[in-house]
Amino acid sequence: MDFAQDIQLENNRVLLRPLQTADFEALRPVAATPALWTYTLSRADDPISLAKYLTDALQARQQQRRYPFLIIDKATGRVAGSTSYYNVDAADARLSIGYTWVGEEFQRSGLNRAAKHALLRYAFDGLGCERVELETDARNHKSQNAMRRMGATEEGTLRSHRVTQGQRRRDTVIFSIIRPEWNRLRQTVFQQFDTRG
Repeated sequence: MDFAQDIQLENNRVLLRPLQTADFEALRPVAATPALWTYTLSRADDPISLAKYLTDALQARQQQRRYPFLIIDKATGRVAGSTSYYNVDAADARLSIGYTWVGEEFQRSGLNRAAKHALLRYAFDGLGCERVELETDARNHKSQNAMRRMGATEEGTLRSHRVTQGQRRRDTVIFSIIRPEWNRLRQTVFQQFDTRG
C-alpha cells in the first residue's frame, strides 16, 4: 500500500477520501456527541481533542501506520465521520479496518456498511489482501453485532489488549473476513453498494 498516494474510494452510497487537517470544521459538529466516544481508544468530542485526533491520524499516515479517510454521505454531500486502514502487512497480505466513527444521525442508515464495502473491496480487489481484520471493545455489543451482520467471523477476545481513555485496559474482540468469504459477501451482504454488479 502506498501511503503517499491519495486514495479515493466510493460506491453508490459513500465517498471516502484522505483525511486532511482542513476537515476540522466539517468534523467538529459530527464529533461533538460524547456518546460516540464511549468505547474508543481516545476522544474527539471537543475542539482540542478533535485537533489532536486529526494530528495523530495524519502523523500515523506519514509513519505508514494508518491511512485515515473522511466519510462523506453521497446522498446529502455531508461529512459523516472517519475510518481508517491500519496494521497493513504486505508480506502477509492483510490489514485492519478501524478507527471508525460516524455521527449519530448517520447511524443505522446503512452508511457505515457502505463505507465498509468500499474499504473491503479496495483491500481485496485493489490491494490483493487475503485477510481483513476488524476489532472492537468487548463491551461494545452494538459494534460486534454490526460486524456479524456484515458477515465477519468472530475469532476470539484478546484480554487486556489495548490502553484506552483514562488508561483503562481494554479487552478486544477480533473479527475477520478472508478472500473466499469476500467473493460471497460482495454478492449478498454488500450487493446494494456494488456498482460493478
